[in-house]
Amino acid sequence: MVKLVILIEPFDDWQLLEESWPQFLHHAEEMPGLQREASSQINTMLYGESSFVQMHELFFESEAAAQQAMSSTSGKAAGQLLQKMTGGKMVLFFADYKEDDIENLRQYKQSAEGTVEADQA
Repeated sequence: MVKLVILIEPFDDWQLLEESWPQFLHHAEEMPGLQREASSQINTMLYGESSFVQMHELFFESEAAAQQAMSSTSGKAAGQLLQKMTGGKMVLFFADYKEDDIENLRQYKQSAEGTVEADQA
């Protein structure tokens, strides 16, 4: 699985983003092959020189599927609106994505001898 990550930097017209965001989401959600999405408002930067105020993640089966979605009519409309809203103050990138739930992670623990054993707790 791959995700398209959009990091939005601070910019002058925050009201334009708030007014246009629902329309951006509508276009993004119409992209073919989209499996899910997540939006996050960034509250605190802990480390680093860049500051971002918003993150949006779009999940696809593969990078090829994401590229195809971005080339679709809905993808192009979302991209154009994103450029207009942010004035280009954003970063986009693809990231390979893997996820595991906490119950599965807790099921196994590393023993002192280095072997994996089932958690008895």
